[in-house]
Amino acid sequence: MQKSAHEESANQLVKHYYKEIFAFVYKQVMDEQEALDLTQEVCIRMLQSIENYDAGKASFRTWLYRIATNHCIDYFRSKSYKTESRIDYIEDQDVESTENVLEGVLKKEQMEGLQAVLARFDQDTQFIVRYKLFLEQSFREIAVSLNVPESSVKTKYYKAIRTIRKEMEER
Repeated sequence: MQKSAHEESANQLVKHYYKEIFAFVYKQVMDEQEALDLTQEVCIRMLQSIENYDAGKASFRTWLYRIATNHCIDYFRSKSYKTESRIDYIEDQDVESTENVLEGVLKKEQMEGLQAVLARFDQDTQFIVRYKLFLEQSFREIAVSLNVPESSVKTKYYKAIRTIRKEMEER
């Protein structure tokens, strides 16, 4: 009886947060199937480590987004991501028009470039940029999540954005 209660609680958590986490992940990977896979992996990580959740340190949502962010960071650092071919992306698209395909490829390339530059930053800076760009959190919300001064969040964010812009322009 107790095991089924735990399973039901786990199912409710996944059901409650799944769409939200999927949207967060999708904004970063720009690939529906990959986002589905990564979201499922985030849910598994959440369930495997839920006993380590400390309500006194952060809200459950903040804790879950930290897991999702770490998982995305790991994904973009992985060898499989780095060796993924852009040709696969083009072949998977329904060719409605050359312009639509080209626009999709360029958008995906820009996102890949952003992720490559972002992966070179320290973990806190990656959190700040990801929370700001993909979660659309305020500087204050990010500061509370990371337990750092808001001024530090702003400084790291704007410095990172300048670096990202510069490197993206050089591409």
